Amino acid sequence: MIRRSRPAMGLLLSSLGLIALALYFTFAAVQGDYGVFKRAEVSAEGRALAAELATLQAEVARMENLTHRLSDNYLDLDLLDERARDVLGYVRADEIVIH
Repeated sequence: MIRRSRPAMGLLLSSLGLIALALYFTFAAVQGDYGVFKRAEVSAEGRALAAELATLQAEVARMENLTHRLSDNYLDLDLLDERARDVLGYVRADEIVIH
């Protein structure tokens, strides 16, 4: 008589435990705080912030240029005239204003 033995319950439980552990680490590697999706999200946010920084730096450079052109050391009369017309609503008598 030959007896067939069943797989040991410990072997089955350890196999299921290892599979669960592997699934947990796979999930954490993809979805976790340091996972693939989070890395892609942080990378996209970094690119958006870099683009915003470039825009703001260009705006600051433009403002610095205008400030320099209206400073005491260097006065751009055309820019001064433009700003006075814009802020004060100044119009010469020989000009026609179109809104």
